[in-house]
Amino acid sequence: MASEPAKNEDTKTVYESSNSHRRSFETPPTSSGERSLFRYWISEEARGAGASFSSPRKGDAGFDLRAATSLLIAPGEQTLVPTGLFCAIPIGWVGIVKDRSSVALQGIHTHAGVIDASYRGEVKIVMVNRSSEAFLVEAGTKIAQMVVVPHLEDAEQVSSVEELGQSVRGCGGFGSTGR
Repeated sequence: MASEPAKNEDTKTVYESSNSHRRSFETPPTSSGERSLFRYWISEEARGAGASFSSPRKGDAGFDLRAATSLLIAPGEQTLVPTGLFCAIPIGWVGIVKDRSSVALQGIHTHAGVIDASYRGEVKIVMVNRSSEAFLVEAGTKIAQMVVVPHLEDAEQVSSVEELGQSVRGCGGFGSTGR
């Protein structure tokens, strides 16, 4: 059973149960002032292996994602790394999985990183080893980060490209801003 909401140093409302693997927090207010609750759970097996989901410090955008199991990624290999994390991202928000700079510096990168609000399965990270050496992922190691951001839910199709309107950039694409 959840305890009373407590304010942390960021003034986000944090709800903690007696089990530290179950937490939730309110997202920043939308333009209309509404807040949505983000909730998550870490599996017992993953917690036993040292996996967790760390809330960012004030000013940090990404939540650290940790490996739930140990595995070796060979050079050139792509693999799916379980995190033991299950979450309920609020409607109108999306989790974007990105590289951790310290891991990317070693040639290990993430792929396919969109966690939709409707998804309730385990968050798994597609990782690829672009280095020339095998990379050991140890259980509990921070392997990626998730940034939770608002997104558009509706789109309007127009009948011509002119209806999109003009912009200063126009059609300028690759290299259009110079070198």
